Amino acid sequence: MKKAKKKKKDKLWSGRFKTGTASSTEKFTESISFDRRLWSYDIQGSIAHAKMLARQKIISVADSRRIIRGLEEIHQEISNGSFRFDTTLEDIHMNIEKALTNKIGLVGGKLHTARSRNDQIALDLRLYLKDEIKRINSLIRKFQRSLISVSKKNINTFMPGYTHLQRAQPVSLAQHILAYVHMLQRDRDRLNDALKRTDVMPLGACAMAGTSLPIDRGYVAGLLGFKRISENSMDTVSDRDFIIEFLSSLSVLMMHISRMSEELILWSSEEFSFIEISDEFTTGSSIMPQKKNPDVAELIRGKTGRVYGNLINLLTVMKALPLTYNRDMQEDKTPLFDTVDTVSGSLEILTEMFPNIKFNKERMELTASGGFSTATEIADYLVKGGVPFRTAHETVGKMVSYCISKKCDLNDIPFNILKKFSPVFRKDVYKIMSVGSAVEMKRSPGGTSPGEITKQIQRLSKAIR
Repeated sequence: MKKAKKKKKDKLWSGRFKTGTASSTEKFTESISFDRRLWSYDIQGSIAHAKMLARQKIISVADSRRIIRGLEEIHQEISNGSFRFDTTLEDIHMNIEKALTNKIGLVGGKLHTARSRNDQIALDLRLYLKDEIKRINSLIRKFQRSLISVSKKNINTFMPGYTHLQRAQPVSLAQHILAYVHMLQRDRDRLNDALKRTDVMPLGACAMAGTSLPIDRGYVAGLLGFKRISENSMDTVSDRDFIIEFLSSLSVLMMHISRMSEELILWSSEEFSFIEISDEFTTGSSIMPQKKNPDVAELIRGKTGRVYGNLINLLTVMKALPLTYNRDMQEDKTPLFDTVDTVSGSLEILTEMFPNIKFNKERMELTASGGFSTATEIADYLVKGGVPFRTAHETVGKMVSYCISKKCDLNDIPFNILKKFSPVFRKDVYKIMSVGSAVEMKRSPGGTSPGEITKQIQRLSKAIR
């Protein structure tokens, strides 16, 4: 028994087809369920295109005005929620164009003159990303300001600095927090750099070869706020580098805030007891009533893998694609939109959470003084007395070994014993063995002394205005 042919549907591209698309194909190929997010950019680009067509006398001024009025009505309908999206129309472009022709008749069909969905979607994505780069940059800046505010209050709060997760040298808590401000500044720099390659106007490349009609791409670029136009029509419609670069930049950003999240998780443990995260940003256990879990920080740490996955997703989609446009590229939007949402949410909640963290300053300073953390200062003391650094290093190493055997700290060593380790020692050596002195002495540019941190805060505050 023959399978009945599916009745042909009235699609905007259906002229050469004898039968309609299978419902399973429509369901599998539609993108309106996620690319509807681009509706305002699609309308914005279409209005600019209609103005250009009239200016170049490709369509009449009257037709251009009717098209623009229709698009503005559709904009209002989508804004107020009365517009009905149709999955059988595949994507945001077809939904808007079909609604336009329903409103103004055949004149609406003139809008697609000298363009293709290939350059249209490239335009929508670039317009969208230009806004998102600026918005995420603003979120980063807001978070930086929050971190700087906390740093100003903790210039003289001391904590152990770590290497290999072992106590290394005492540092200012402000110095530790400001390290992340610098990371975030590099993230902003990367986004600003990515914006340069996103800020390229693709409309006019059409399907992949340009057009024989006398369009003015520069005029459209001016209307839409692009700094330049793309130079190769084939590259234009097949390029998703700008999205990949954006996802790469945000992957580095998520790596940075994941490192911070890991430290907040460690610091809030009973073993560290450096901080207490506000109840507003923690959760409890369904079975253990005493628990207070740092779930926000854990989720950010987990969502970092999700953002990495989105980058690999799109890199894999684009791998080995022949020029020019291929339908595979429809898969660029889901990882892009998910990354934007994930990063934005992570930054917003961290900005809200961080100022509400309570620092256990006494515990931090007590821990900073342990583990022979001022050993390097003693070695530097000997160097200032003319001892070669390697000799000084070995001498202080022997002092540490002595303390371990005697179960005492470096500043507990009697002066007569100190002199046996090195005749360079004077009684003033005991002054540098305190945590506060060790921090104060780190006056090299970028160091952890209060004076250097104050300068650092001033420079950063100016840079992130």
